[in-house]
Amino acid sequence: MVRKYDIFELTLNGPKDGNPFVDVDLRAVFTYMNRKHTVSGFYDGNGIYKIRFMPCREGVWKYETQCNVDELNGVTGEFTCTEAAPGEHGPVRVHNQFHFAHDDGTPFYPVGTTAYAWTHQQPEIVEQTLKTLKDSPFNKIRMCVFPKHYVYNLNEPPLYPYEGGLIEGVKAEDIRYAGPAFAGAENTNYKFDYMRFNPNFWRDFETRIAQLRDLGIQADIIIFHPYDRWGFSRMEEPAIQLYLRYLVARLGSFSNVWWSMANEYDLFRGRTEQDWERWAYTIVEWDPYEHLRSIHNCTKLYDHSKGWITHVSIQRIDYHSHVELVAKWRERWQKPVVVDEICYEGNIDHGWGNITGEEMTKRFWDVTVRGGYCTHGETYLRDDEVLWWAKGGWLTGSSPARIAFLRRIVEEMGYIDPKPISPMDWDLTWGYSGRQFTYQSETPFGTMATQAAEKMICYFSFAQPAKRSFMLPPDKKYEIEVIDTWNMTIEKLEGTYSGRVDIKLPGRPYVAVRFTMVGDGSSGWFSHTSLTS
Repeated sequence: MVRKYDIFELTLNGPKDGNPFVDVDLRAVFTYMNRKHTVSGFYDGNGIYKIRFMPCREGVWKYETQCNVDELNGVTGEFTCTEAAPGEHGPVRVHNQFHFAHDDGTPFYPVGTTAYAWTHQQPEIVEQTLKTLKDSPFNKIRMCVFPKHYVYNLNEPPLYPYEGGLIEGVKAEDIRYAGPAFAGAENTNYKFDYMRFNPNFWRDFETRIAQLRDLGIQADIIIFHPYDRWGFSRMEEPAIQLYLRYLVARLGSFSNVWWSMANEYDLFRGRTEQDWERWAYTIVEWDPYEHLRSIHNCTKLYDHSKGWITHVSIQRIDYHSHVELVAKWRERWQKPVVVDEICYEGNIDHGWGNITGEEMTKRFWDVTVRGGYCTHGETYLRDDEVLWWAKGGWLTGSSPARIAFLRRIVEEMGYIDPKPISPMDWDLTWGYSGRQFTYQSETPFGTMATQAAEKMICYFSFAQPAKRSFMLPPDKKYEIEVIDTWNMTIEKLEGTYSGRVDIKLPGRPYVAVRFTMVGDGSSGWFSHTSLTS
């Protein structure tokens, strides 16, 4: 028996001769009632072939293999899929156009972090990363399949994804401090056979994906990236197609997988949009589970209207313009927006890696109230050069605790969408959740239609007002809470409120105010003025 959303694995013995990674085309068709899914098998070395399948429906599943090798062809069997394990809700899907939910309908609110090369470190660092993640607020992590060559990312990985390595006579310490390498750069220090995978690497990598799944963390797997001294970013088309199919065959059956086609796709030399489209549709073809798919930019935005893209994964477009554009990006592409790179909390000598914890927290709030989702990263200097954004390890910054506080508020409110700005609110960022409605409000600009909802929240960002007037529906009753997003406090005001409300505020930056409708919201027509300290 196999639980729903878990992995059924069929292991078969087959030929070792030649190159089984290329020569053997193994697939299986899994059938349940009128459902059919074809998945690709893979070679795991030493004459072992495997087929993995994640059942998303309870009941009896039947399977039959298809292979160009007789001894692996026509193998049949069946298994029973039982109810999902407690806490397992299945793959994450797009929900209500701009948001996310698991396959069983459980809401998912991405709260991401970044540790690009954490699986490419020594075991003790890898285990520390998992321990840190367990105690963190993060439920998604951006991570690379291939090792990364960049500042603070110069160590040699313990394992390579392919057969091969350093050429004879070259030592790792001789090239460790080589200059930046980008996709397309020539490299004569390594030699790999891109048509032969290293199963030991892949077993270790998939173990890390499974460990993340057990922690309730989504693995946003970056398939390609340009920071490369090994040559993995310069593979030719046959090797790329083999890699993509092998990747999906090994990892696609994990319920917590997302596919990110590239990190900073526009830094690859000699790659065209047609290349990215072709490779993306290879993933689409071989992934029967339809895991989430995206592509990430450096400075040139991708066309996120493409059909294969499920959600917008985006980096700030310059040093100053980023979170303010979330609502416009939602409107432009009509898809969920995840700002996967908004700079990193830290103190290194790069503008993208030295913002404060206050600024990181502010950007999370700015994105969230505008109806988007956000990803964290940390780059504090360490003598051992184990920086979280690169290698994982430890988190020492001040923003994760505040991000945890924000996550709690989001989970209480539910999906947040941007509230249309009225002339009265030109200086505020508003979000709303729940049932929406329109009412007529009296303003200095005259009577005007105003949008409201069961739950509303406004964020003052860097502004620090000591008081503020709000206009609420005169025939609804609301509870009001003043939220200090930095000090992580929530002050609930006494009573309920309708119509014009005047509130004293702390006079500090990073304050939000939440309005929650009471019951059906019925009330008389009156104003309620509150004075708080």
